[in-house]
Amino acid sequence: MSNVVSVKRFKAFPRLMWILLFGSFITRGSYYMVWPFLAVILYEKFALSATHVGLILSSAAVISVLVSFVGSALSDRIGRHQLMYASGILYIISFSILAEVDSIAGYSLVITLCSIATALWRPLTSALIGDIIKDKGTRELAMQSLYFVVNVGCAVGPMLGLWLGLTGEQSSFYITAAAFSFLLVLLWWGFHQHSKLENEKSVQANQRAADSLDNKKNSISTETHNQNKTQTKITTKNSASNQILKVLMADKLLQCLIFANILCMFIYAQMDSSLIQYLTRAKVPDLLQLISAMIFTNALVIISTQFLLLKLMASLSLISRIQVGLVLLMCSQIWLAVNPLTLFWGWIGAIVVMSLAETILFPTMNVHIDRLAPEHLRGAYFGAASFYEFGYAIAPLGGGIILDQLGGSWLFFIAAALTLIVIYLYSILDNLPRPDFVKLEH
Repeated sequence: MSNVVSVKRFKAFPRLMWILLFGSFITRGSYYMVWPFLAVILYEKFALSATHVGLILSSAAVISVLVSFVGSALSDRIGRHQLMYASGILYIISFSILAEVDSIAGYSLVITLCSIATALWRPLTSALIGDIIKDKGTRELAMQSLYFVVNVGCAVGPMLGLWLGLTGEQSSFYITAAAFSFLLVLLWWGFHQHSKLENEKSVQANQRAADSLDNKKNSISTETHNQNKTQTKITTKNSASNQILKVLMADKLLQCLIFANILCMFIYAQMDSSLIQYLTRAKVPDLLQLISAMIFTNALVIISTQFLLLKLMASLSLISRIQVGLVLLMCSQIWLAVNPLTLFWGWIGAIVVMSLAETILFPTMNVHIDRLAPEHLRGAYFGAASFYEFGYAIAPLGGGIILDQLGGSWLFFIAAALTLIVIYLYSILDNLPRPDFVKLEH
């Protein structure tokens, strides 16, 4: 684990991985020019309550999670490429319409389409990384790098938008649509080049095998025997939907993990939805500047500390790293609960602590799922992990109700208490059973 970050591993990235990194940077940067300000736009245009805004955002997110699970499971059979193209086109259409919509019903529909595209895209990208990078350490570095680049985009986007006067402007969604159009062109070229390289490798392998036919026969016999032996407990040849569901239902560790991370996402998502609503309704001075500064701080902390923390925590197990992140997340919620409304730098300080927690938690969660997933059910497992997003989905509604009924301080005290539950759930994960895939198949 200690040598995960190395120049050698970066050089091992295939060209398609670099395209994913570049594409993630430009799309996230344009996305964060305006999306975080959506709650502000809805409040200012339609004077909606916190609960009503939360209901719109939560309804869209819940639908998207359900679609994501089905789409990710299908990707194991029909291919990542086709579904990535489909979700990219849905992004382009949705953001183009969102730049012009002017009714509550219109916003609700288009926000749902955008959320579906996002929920499809993320697990497909993670599963694709597993497909194109076989080495475990290099794959972990690739996932960490993707998370790093996404946050560079998150840092640049809102500050560039503020400088250009685009922050909070509805028309800025056209920029996001254009960025995804460019990314789809790059992906088409990248998939073509990657397939070409893989075919060349296959031809070379066949030529070498033809030169030593006898060795080839022996090798095939040995390889078949080893594959059967190795996959005795992790392989299910029937990839039909009911078989996948049977596997996921039998994995008690995965179920507990999903529930813990639903709570974790509910807690974290309060920064993206309820905190902004809280500050907007409290009429905090310099609201847009504060929101932009919080987003920038969040991304800057992640950019500057991600690989340093990965090195420092390399000797810890994945579970131990996550526990450290959860403690930091709890501290950030308590800070948000007690911070005076007018103390600008107090909000920034709380975001710094929350960002350190995010830096540890989110990429480690992806690596954790990658380690748990059987190789040819990776899409299904990442799709199941998309149920984490239910926490993110219900956060705007849950947070909005608490804001309307109890106020902002209570919201964040409750979030801190929920973090203790997540810490407990992670502490019992290693004691939970995994399925025997052979018995499930037969």
